[in-house]
Amino acid sequence: MAPDRQNPDECFALAAETLRTGDVVFCQLECNLTERGVRLPQARHTHRSTRAAAAAFKKAGFTTVSFCGNHCMDWGPEGFFDTIGNLKGEGLSVVGVGADIHQARAPVIEEANGVKTAFLAYSSILPMSYWAEEKRPGCVPLRAHTVYEQIEHDQPGTPARIHTFAHAGDLAALVADIKAARQKADAVVVSLHWGIHFVPATLADYQREVAYAAIDAGADLILGHHAHILKGIEVYRGKVIFYSLGNFAVDLRMTPEHAASKSFQEIKVLATEWEPDFDSLYNFPPDSRMTLIVRADLTRDGVTGVGFHPAFINREAQAETLTAADERFQKVADYVDWCSKHQNLPVTLVPDGDIIRIEEPTA
Repeated sequence: MAPDRQNPDECFALAAETLRTGDVVFCQLECNLTERGVRLPQARHTHRSTRAAAAAFKKAGFTTVSFCGNHCMDWGPEGFFDTIGNLKGEGLSVVGVGADIHQARAPVIEEANGVKTAFLAYSSILPMSYWAEEKRPGCVPLRAHTVYEQIEHDQPGTPARIHTFAHAGDLAALVADIKAARQKADAVVVSLHWGIHFVPATLADYQREVAYAAIDAGADLILGHHAHILKGIEVYRGKVIFYSLGNFAVDLRMTPEHAASKSFQEIKVLATEWEPDFDSLYNFPPDSRMTLIVRADLTRDGVTGVGFHPAFINREAQAETLTAADERFQKVADYVDWCSKHQNLPVTLVPDGDIIRIEEPTA
């Protein structure tokens, strides 16, 4: 979420009714909530909102916020700590960030209906110095390495295969965190800011490596984000992996100057049919209008009954929860199914009223 408007309550006008039905409601924050700080030079596109946005999150039904991502330090330490303070000031839990790496790694444990759910958050999208260390604030890192392999060894200049794999130390720390959280909670949910933005369907190798390791360590549900576009869903050992939830309440204004900038042109080549709409609050590729709201049952035996509400984002950057009678409902479901098949992800999507249930495919 990244509101950039005078009245952030408007962001949730078409989805709040659905959100408020949840006992525990999670989101990823993509901007600072501050009026202080200096924009760091390594920050790419960024804006900032105010404490009013935190109040809007609370009013819409959210309980738990990950600030663990590539925008957490955009406005320096002042903006970073203001954001955490503003969220907590509205009674929201904040996960994945802290004054040092130990604070950042600490799980948030939410209790509802006698069930304790631990949330942990990690980011693979990391501008320099955004991750926390022993004596530095920031987010929890889950770094990854990239290797380019020339496909035809005797043909210089031909395309390369791209291989990625997780930073061994960061992955070991994630596994240890999950095992420790497993001892304190009935269910463990892992938030991962990762992946390849704007490119339809395609996943990076390290995403599967990390997701499988997290579930093997005891995670019950993986919530992925950053890509600004929906990606596929996988069921691994009975646990659901959402590789990308897409956008939700992300305001993005566009000026002719920004549209002509080198940074935008570099990103634009990753997407299809991306043309700026200077009168819209939502300047993303057409596929980015499709999104979803995850729904899951948190029980003393972990996470069960996982599914999602298809949703669609309008020109005012408002996500609208869809009913099965809306033709866009099936469009979103079909897109997620296509993304999953494109990457050979084992999953079965089953319509159930106004929800798409997620099941493990039968042999």
